[in-house]
Amino acid sequence: MRLNQVTLPVNDLSLACNFYLTLGFIQIVSSNHYARFMCPDGDATFSLFKQDKPQLVDDAVNSSVIYFEHEALDEWVNDLLTKGVEFYQLPVDAGYLWREAILFDPSGNKIKLYWAGENRLNPPWRVNIKK
Repeated sequence: MRLNQVTLPVNDLSLACNFYLTLGFIQIVSSNHYARFMCPDGDATFSLFKQDKPQLVDDAVNSSVIYFEHEALDEWVNDLLTKGVEFYQLPVDAGYLWREAILFDPSGNKIKLYWAGENRLNPPWRVNIKK
């Protein structure tokens, strides 16, 4: 089995599409309420859907985080900075052995751009639990 995609709610689909195109993703589906993007490397996709008001779950706004991995993280972030993309946190080495930067899309969805290398699937504390 493999993960198909993640879908994020957005307030302004046009603004959100422009943001993700600026990050370097390729838009492969477009409608007035839905867009799908393909990552430039591999075959992963993610979607955006227009939502008029925040969807509340237990009185909390969407607190999901979407992660995009890139081996040349620092160069990617520097390129995005020149395009006017604003970051909440520039790349730092995290305690869980990933290097990551944090930003938010125009609808407030949290995004982490990161590089984990071998530690993404094989951290020193990895366990293998299956049923």
